[in-house]
Amino acid sequence: MTQPNTTLQAVRKSLMMSQEGFARALRQAGERLGQPNEATKRLVQRWEAGVSVTPRASHARALEAVTSLPVAQLGFDLPKLPEPRPGDCGGHDPSASSGPLPASLTQAGGYSGVWLSRYEYHSSSRDESLADVRYVVVLQHGDRLTVRGLPGASASLLTMDLTVDATVITGTWVEQTDTRGWYRGARYHGAVQLLVDPTSRRMIGKWIGFGKDLDINSGPWELVFVDASTSKATVEHYSAAPPSA
Repeated sequence: MTQPNTTLQAVRKSLMMSQEGFARALRQAGERLGQPNEATKRLVQRWEAGVSVTPRASHARALEAVTSLPVAQLGFDLPKLPEPRPGDCGGHDPSASSGPLPASLTQAGGYSGVWLSRYEYHSSSRDESLADVRYVVVLQHGDRLTVRGLPGASASLLTMDLTVDATVITGTWVEQTDTRGWYRGARYHGAVQLLVDPTSRRMIGKWIGFGKDLDINSGPWELVFVDASTSKATVEHYSAAPPSA
């Protein structure tokens, strides 16, 4: 008996895509990544129905690029990996990871993992300066980075689409605020540019975006490396508010 992949279906619907539109987005992502795939509406249907439970490598990379989530978080029946040992997740304090850098960070394509994001902004409606601090998962495919905020620190959905050029990272950000929160579901977006420090543990830069009166706002943005793993256990571990939040 097959088990429907309700997780993938829920993620697709959260992106407001039909099965046909989702398949089209996967094909477009494959073209951008230099790994064309033949994703179709029928394939998406088979995934969601649980008929096909393990995506091909090219489909897996496209799925991560489109959803900004590790493929292990999309409800597929993937090969069982060893459970992380105690301490593998690095704890909730990124400054505690003072040992050697993981090999994945010293090689091309090694930005994937969990990072601590912090950006500052001035709220005109509150008339005060605030900071948003949360864990995010970063996925790298070639020179492209997709970033998605993990739940726990905020009810808003934060995503970034970035391009790496040596130590310069440039791209766009989007934040969909909580409909029940202070900003009542408002959607904000803009551009961001970051510089990677020599240790590859920090990305430091600034964001820019429009305010409610179409004025241009900006502020500092920083990403600090926490954990190289994107396994289900690791993502669940960091789906909580950081201490500094």
